[in-house]
Amino acid sequence: MLEILQAITLIPVIGGAVFSALCVLATWRIKASWKPADTGFTPPVSILKPVYGLDRELDLNLESFCRQDYPDYQLVISLQRSDDPALPVVSRVAQTYPDRVTVVVRDCEPTFNGKIQNIANGLTAARHDYLVISDADVRVRPDYLRTIMAPLQDEKFGYSCTLYRTAGARNVPEQLEVLSMNADFVPSLLFTAWTNSAVFCLGATVAARRADIEATGGIASLAEYLVEDQEMGRRLTEYGKGMALIPTSVDIIPDYPSFGGWWTHQVYWDQNTKAANPTGFALTILIRAIPCALVFAALCGFSATGLAVLAATILFRLGCSAAIAAMLDDRETLRALWLLPFRDCLGIVSWAAALSKRTFVWRGHRFTLDKRGRIARIPDGKSDDERVTAA
Repeated sequence: MLEILQAITLIPVIGGAVFSALCVLATWRIKASWKPADTGFTPPVSILKPVYGLDRELDLNLESFCRQDYPDYQLVISLQRSDDPALPVVSRVAQTYPDRVTVVVRDCEPTFNGKIQNIANGLTAARHDYLVISDADVRVRPDYLRTIMAPLQDEKFGYSCTLYRTAGARNVPEQLEVLSMNADFVPSLLFTAWTNSAVFCLGATVAARRADIEATGGIASLAEYLVEDQEMGRRLTEYGKGMALIPTSVDIIPDYPSFGGWWTHQVYWDQNTKAANPTGFALTILIRAIPCALVFAALCGFSATGLAVLAATILFRLGCSAAIAAMLDDRETLRALWLLPFRDCLGIVSWAAALSKRTFVWRGHRFTLDKRGRIARIPDGKSDDERVTAA
């Protein structure tokens, strides 16, 4: 029986090593084959920026969108509370760039996907036919808008996305977020894009035509989905439009002063991943090399063989992650790599938690999540048993 268990734990070790190597290959192939599109395509654009709460360095994030090397665009910042602590910051940015920024404040409680409700409010003030949706924690370079808009010159593309990476970590929880995003999610994303094995859409930064979005149901109709960007990409693909993935990165600024805050977000992120691809998420157990190598070593009584397998697994994972980070010019990940074995072990715990968890909290409000990734708000005051039943 012990030998059978040892053999079983080796399956993810081998699978994880093969997958890591394929992610390196995918990153190299995508970077090598990508040719920047002509950035002379500059139709007027409305950038929809939903804001809820005072994120870290929000003013710098917003200002980076106000300093774009682009002839005609509008930044629409929308808020759902007239008493939102971010409103003074937003107002200062709007006063600094009065010809560029439009602020929409509409009090409403999030009954479904709060981000989509916020975007739908902002859309009422959007003046242009091309839309860019971007989260409040995103920071960009001055050429961002030209870069993300360029592929839409070709009608075959319904939406374009850039990669994103976590940057500016100040502590260990934020370094763990760097690794979750940059060393785990992004390589898997590049592998998916290279193999064309699944449809995806990166909601942190996506550009599309208003007409295409409206033809596939409109922004507001996405509100019942937890992973609204995935649903939007699925609809546009079924509509006959392709996706353009731009292998340059925007920065996401983390704000996790404590381990608990990061952990809550990690489980929520895994819930998003599960909702987007339940089968694929469950099968990731087959590529979780480091924690399974640790179990193998323990089953071997930490013998020389067990420790050798564990050491080789860790070194190979670190090497592949470093190679990908180097190709993506991601120094932040290189600085945090010492934490990667620990993060991978935590990752299998958050994976297990997300598999069974069917409720989540967004901005202080509780929601249920069904098997199809649709959400509904749980009325305040319900017991835990009622929440589980509702889920």
